[in-house]
Order: sequence, then C-alpha cells, then structure tokens
Amino acid sequence: MPAFMNVGTAAAIKGGVSSLDLGELRCQVELCNTYHLHLRPGDEVVRTLGGLHRFMGWEGPILTDSGGFQVFSLSSLRKITEEGVAFQSHIDGRHIFMGPEESMRIQSNLASTIAMAFDECIENPAERGYVQQSVARTTRWLERCRRELDRLNGQEETLNRRQLLFGINQGSTYADIRIEHMKAIRQVDCAGYAIGGLAVGETAEEMYSVIEAVEPFMPADKPRYLMGVGTPANILEAVRRGVDLFDCVMPSRNARHGHIFTWQGIRNLNNEKYKTDPLPLDPDCGCPACRSFSRAYLRHLLRAQEMLGMRLLVMHNLWFYNTLMEKIRLALSEERYEAFCREYIPILSTRI
Repeated sequence: MPAFMNVGTAAAIKGGVSSLDLGELRCQVELCNTYHLHLRPGDEVVRTLGGLHRFMGWEGPILTDSGGFQVFSLSSLRKITEEGVAFQSHIDGRHIFMGPEESMRIQSNLASTIAMAFDECIENPAERGYVQQSVARTTRWLERCRRELDRLNGQEETLNRRQLLFGINQGSTYADIRIEHMKAIRQVDCAGYAIGGLAVGETAEEMYSVIEAVEPFMPADKPRYLMGVGTPANILEAVRRGVDLFDCVMPSRNARHGHIFTWQGIRNLNNEKYKTDPLPLDPDCGCPACRSFSRAYLRHLLRAQEMLGMRLLVMHNLWFYNTLMEKIRLALSEERYEAFCREYIPILSTRI
C-alpha cells in the first residue's frame, strides 16, 4: 500500500525534526542520503556506531539512495566511465570514486533496510543516443550491484545481512527506451523497482505518460517507487497509475519558507493577512503545530527567523503528507479512490 518516505538527507530531517518526532508524525519510512553520509561523518563511522538505525535512533525502515543523483548533479566536478564516476567532493574538493561496488559497500556500512542500485540520473531533455548508452550501462551497473550486495550479505561481519536491493529504471522521456530498460532490469532479482530520472525538468504530463508506459512492465508483486516526487497532486495521480512509494524534500523545504500544505489548499504564511490570524494553520489538522499555535504566532516565528518556527512548520507539512498517505490507503481499501482523487486533486493544487 502506498507510503511516503520522509527525507532525512544527512540522517536528520532539515528543520530540527528528530527521529523521535517522526514517530509522532506518523512516518513509515525514512530516506537517507548515501553520498552525504559517505562524505560526513563517513559510512565507516556510522558502521562503528551500529548502523543508521542506532546512529539516528529510528526503529522503522530506512531507504538509502545510491548517491547517483547527487554525483550526477555535480556535472562540472565528475567524469563517468564504465567502472563508475570520479568526482570531487562539494565540501572540500577531494577526489572520490564511486561505482556500483563502492555504493553497495557504503550502503552496507550504513545498514539501511533498502539499498538503491547505483545508476545514472539523466537530465531531461537528453539526446536519444546518449540515453541508450546510459541505460545500457545502468543495467550493467545493476548486475554488479546485485553481485556485490549478495557478497556483502553473505559475510558474518555485515551489520544487516538481509539488506534489500531496489533497481532503477531510466530512459529520460523516451517511452520505448524506458520499456526496454524495465524489461532488462526486471531480469535482475530485486526486492523492488524504482522509476528514476523524473521531476528533473519535464512536465507533469510527460512524467505521467512515462509512468503509464513503464508500469505494465514492472513486476506486479513488488513495490514500485517513483523517485523524488512530489506534490500532493503528483502523488495522487501516480498512485492512480500504480505507484507505491514516494520521496520528496518538498514538504520540509517548502515549510522552511512558509509554504504550508493544508486540506483547504496551499497557504503562504508570509502573507500579511496572517499577521493577526488566531486560527491554526489548518483547522482539520491534528499535528503538534495546529494543536497548540496560531497562524499569527507561527508567522511571527518565521519572520523572526526563529528555529522553532521552521521546526513546527516542517512538522506540520510532514504530518500532512503522512496523513495524506493514510487517507489514500483507506480510500484504496474501501474502493473509493477515484472519488477521493476527484475531490482532492483540485483542492490540494489550489493556492489560497
């Protein structure tokens, strides 16, 4: 059943929200970033301290991304070869190499529940010939990830010997390349499969058409994960098309800038009209911020750049997203999902 992974890039949600808070906020899965944790504090440090679950005090599932998206976003600092990617750290400029084996070793040290395969995230739009070469290499990299993780899971000293591997589908916005790539990677035994390389410049309609093209070729008995997506409306539309898992920095990032998701639409708390507003952010919300504080007070904290303001607003947006997923799961179980979409997609896309 669909779930939203709360993004804790460096083993914490930006905005002062802890793993203890996530339990109260109804989080089901947390996502952490392989690239950032490899650079700081170092995956060996996390391993020494018992793995990510113990390190950050989170008992639920953790998914670690492969580091591929971050590496490929450093376009001016990297060089891609068949072996992997040589790049410079964005922190101190030191030279680092990461390929499929390195990504699996790092993620094994982090001991996450789910490790993502190392892939190339192709920007949109991209030249067809390059996309074909890239997805073929990504398939070869997935096979190497599978072999390396099997080796690591077979070692006595490995922290999580049941670590799962998810493969990633790429292909830019070329439906035929996407389909052929999905057919290829489903031959590699993975616990789940992701659609990557979306929400990076294409329109929402292009994204939905890619999902519609690929989804019929994804194993029906394994989770389908849409990486880096997205708005509440994006999630509702993607669930409609068969997607199970989502992650996005949007709820926490938007909250830190005063953009609040509510059951009446999107509220910009920076607006002057909230300066003396005594109501909660959302009268239909039960989050810690809405239970105790007014729009006026939260706006004051935001304008005064008080950390408490960011923390409470991030908690609200995460509660909203996690509650949205609860409502989606309930609507699916009661076979009224289409009616739920028709009612809420227009509302949740509206700027108040």
